[in-house]
Amino acid sequence: MTILNETYTLSNGVRIPKLGLGTWFIDDDKAADAVSAAVKIGYRNIDTAQAYGNERGVGEGVRTAAVPRDELFVSTKLAAEIKDYDQALAAIDGSLEKLGLDRIDLMLIHSPQPWNDFRGGDYAEGNRAAWRALEEAHQADKIRSIGVSNFQQQDLENLLESASVVPHVNQLLVHAGNTPSDLLAYCEDKQILVEAYSPIAHGAIMNNSEVKAMAEKYGVSVPQLCIRYTLQLGTVSLPKTANPEHMRSNAQVDFEISGDDMKTLRDLSDVDYGEHSAFPVYSGK
Repeated sequence: MTILNETYTLSNGVRIPKLGLGTWFIDDDKAADAVSAAVKIGYRNIDTAQAYGNERGVGEGVRTAAVPRDELFVSTKLAAEIKDYDQALAAIDGSLEKLGLDRIDLMLIHSPQPWNDFRGGDYAEGNRAAWRALEEAHQADKIRSIGVSNFQQQDLENLLESASVVPHVNQLLVHAGNTPSDLLAYCEDKQILVEAYSPIAHGAIMNNSEVKAMAEKYGVSVPQLCIRYTLQLGTVSLPKTANPEHMRSNAQVDFEISGDDMKTLRDLSDVDYGEHSAFPVYSGK
């Protein structure tokens, strides 16, 4: 499972492990055990958010982990509703307190719009205000790197108009069946590393016959193929699970997808997220 030892280097020189543990939907009282199990398996990149309601548990898992704190990369996200400098400053300190850490490795603006208006109104000014707070916390060494999530090119351009730090990261919905190639290219051009959340399409890809056949060809599971795909796109892959068996198998991705098969996966579209379409990130609104 060599992938667990591999890193990318962000534009500010900070190294980030290529494979991480997503913790969306992991209850606060189960998060510490999930983090602890992941660290034992070899994970060093743990991703949470204020919106997940489990920062306390994640922080406990990090603080009591079997490895030193500086070997772990911990990310969290500013609640999407916060589009104000003072509120953002207070929320950054709130995350540090909940996590029980004196420093966060990466903090993101969770969405360019509040969730109840996702892909809706214009919050450019509010994002710039929240970004200023993140820049200051970064300057003060409370946060080692800063970034955004769910930002389209237009959202990034709005931010860059006044930013003194170009976002180090943009965390996006990226999976076979949803590959935003233009946005990936734009981020690469700006030296913004993309993190792929829901690389297994929140489970929706499991029933795709073309993907199943390709996984069989490589002698791997569908999740392993999907995680490998996002890694070969040059993104950090963040599959989420509280199950240690899944954590272990998600890291067994030491194989190579051919160029032709990468193109097939990149060209896939139209994934039905089923009941999960209720979430704005899957419905696009």
